[in-house]
Amino acid sequence: MKRIYKITLLVGITILVSSCHNNSAPNYQYFPNMYESLAYEPYSEAKIFKGGKEGQLPAEGSINRGFEPYEYENSTAGYELAKANLKSPLDSIERNSGKGKELFEIYCISCHGATGNGKGKLVEREKFLGVPSYKDREITEGSI
Repeated sequence: MKRIYKITLLVGITILVSSCHNNSAPNYQYFPNMYESLAYEPYSEAKIFKGGKEGQLPAEGSINRGFEPYEYENSTAGYELAKANLKSPLDSIERNSGKGKELFEIYCISCHGATGNGKGKLVEREKFLGVPSYKDREITEGSI
């Protein structure tokens, strides 16, 4: 009989302890400020900025995200001007020439051919037609 009382008491305590758990409440938080940031008004007065305004203009000379400035206009005249004036910022050293040769053999040779005449393997198999020869037009550093 004592055994039944002990089992009943144990089951009762288990039910009592498990029923007090609240699933909608979060567990204990470690560093609660990382989860619940302090709210502030973006246009409220701030003592660290000139004039006390938090909403400031962007710094002078800053560039919008996703925008890349280009000095030449997007037209045929701009293309010709860029073609004549732009120079590569890289030095023409053997290391760059070797890397350029490696990239040419990976990406260009299949269409343009080993000599750049526009008769690569894919053109011979008629997978692509109308691939130009590099000798058909003047290619400068600015036109690449």
